[in-house]
Amino acid sequence: MLSVNIHKELEDFTLNVSFETEGGILGLLGASGCGKSMTLKCIAGLETPDRGRIVLGERVLFDSEKRINMSPQRRRVGYLFQQYALFPNMTVRQNLFAAVRRLPQAKRAAAVEEKLRAFRLEGLEPLYPRQLSGGQQQRVALARALAAEPDALLLDEPFSALDSYLRWQTELELGELLRPYAGSVLFVSHDRDEVYRLCRNVCVLADGRSGETLSVRDLMAAPGTVSAALISGCKNFSRVRRVDATHVHCINWGVTLETSQEVSNVCSYAGMRAHDLHIAKGGEPNRFDARVVRVIEDTFSTILMLAPEGGNSLLRMELPKDEWAAMRNPEVVLLGIAPQNVMTLSGEL
Repeated sequence: MLSVNIHKELEDFTLNVSFETEGGILGLLGASGCGKSMTLKCIAGLETPDRGRIVLGERVLFDSEKRINMSPQRRRVGYLFQQYALFPNMTVRQNLFAAVRRLPQAKRAAAVEEKLRAFRLEGLEPLYPRQLSGGQQQRVALARALAAEPDALLLDEPFSALDSYLRWQTELELGELLRPYAGSVLFVSHDRDEVYRLCRNVCVLADGRSGETLSVRDLMAAPGTVSAALISGCKNFSRVRRVDATHVHCINWGVTLETSQEVSNVCSYAGMRAHDLHIAKGGEPNRFDARVVRVIEDTFSTILMLAPEGGNSLLRMELPKDEWAAMRNPEVVLLGIAPQNVMTLSGEL
């Protein structure tokens, strides 16, 4: 188990992060500059929090009150940097040997050979990092991070240096390579789709502050806060007024919507995903007219920018291309959204 509760004053913002993970991969999701990488550096011992506590298993890595601040070398934390940080003057084999020098001498060679096999690096042993592809560099860096048998593994946007095709290939490989790992894994990303595919749970960071830890499915279905909904990909937001426990009036859209979530007193916004909006049929709840302002042809879908009657903000809707073509370019459409897809959110945009 990894438990983190830290506070650090930085030049641009204050880092206040608290979460726990018990095995599996926990995603730290947030926009660039929100404090994700700084959180990893504090866990690894490369940065020191102003106060707080970090516990890995039974070992206290940092405790400001007890004046405990274990050195990075003693923390047994593997760190995969964004640019992999391989030693450029060392071969693949030498990079791995550098990681196992703290193991008993009798185990070092066997540990290196095991990682060469597990990460399919046979034949690359005499090559230098500059001679490797991006995917090969990532496999070497991950093998090096795991070679020292760490209790936790920190992955800092490991696909950021790769093109789109190679990102997909290495993401698949990473998922397979991490499957047998028994320790805690933190996966930092600003890409909600990567987190959804790779992680069991997710903690959203915004402006240095962490939200509650959610399952990735809960993040998409009921993010709870505006910041979590934004990072999860929601495009439509309206400030709301609470009507009752199951209804909100959406001020920016000029409509009152039913929701399956209980509307709390701290609800400030409603959110709707573009693909959850649909062309309504008779008898269903949450129907309202909207004028078609703009039609945008995307790669695999048609995006409609819509102005609800009585509202002052546009809505984004995504439809399959053939569905929109069959409608023959209407000027006004009748929209619908299921109550369970109306997200009630606290916080501010």
